[in-house]
Amino acid sequence: MRLSRNRNWGHPDLVALVARLSAKVHKEAGWPGILVGDMSQPRGGPMLNGHASHQIGLDADIWLTPMPDHELTREEREDMMATVVVAKDRKDVDPKIWTPAHVALIKAAAEDPEVARIFVNPAIKKALCREADQDRGWLGKVQPWVGHDYHFHVRLNCPPEDSECKPQPPRPAADGCGKELDHWFTGRVQHTSAYLGPSRPHAGPRLSELPAACRLVLQAPSPVTH
Repeated sequence: MRLSRNRNWGHPDLVALVARLSAKVHKEAGWPGILVGDMSQPRGGPMLNGHASHQIGLDADIWLTPMPDHELTREEREDMMATVVVAKDRKDVDPKIWTPAHVALIKAAAEDPEVARIFVNPAIKKALCREADQDRGWLGKVQPWVGHDYHFHVRLNCPPEDSECKPQPPRPAADGCGKELDHWFTGRVQHTSAYLGPSRPHAGPRLSELPAACRLVLQAPSPVTH
């Protein structure tokens, strides 16, 4: 989605995960196909707006809107709006929109061994905790976070050959459905976790402030095309 943003790039492991997840949820949950939001820029690095992450090709935003019954045109991919699944009071999901297929979609992503973390709105985590069956091991990967009311954010494990990639901090051994989740529904925290509107462009770091590996990538010549 939103091809004009040019954020549909990623590590080969991420591209493979997107294809693998799409096929799995179509077969097992009847999800007609996934709509992919931002991945990374062609050479990675910080973006002018929208994300502090998504810089090294290991992150993808998966919309919680099922794919329509036809291949979208380029114009539709620019203009189609995602469906917010969180209720207006931010305390739970919207029962008119949320379905068991949403649970199956997020579960399928969390069960993939290449996935390190999934970020969702606290209300979505609440619904997952309530509706998960006895197989609850996957819930530990799912972390509540600000926003994320129309998509979930997938972060992959660091590739074994990348010594400079920093892995995600370890999660608690439990499913995260107790005190950790309750904290997000206290008055002050819930207020700040509401959708704050679109982010604005901001000044990025200087080239000299980026890691050495980033400078090498940015200064490399562009590939020759024919």
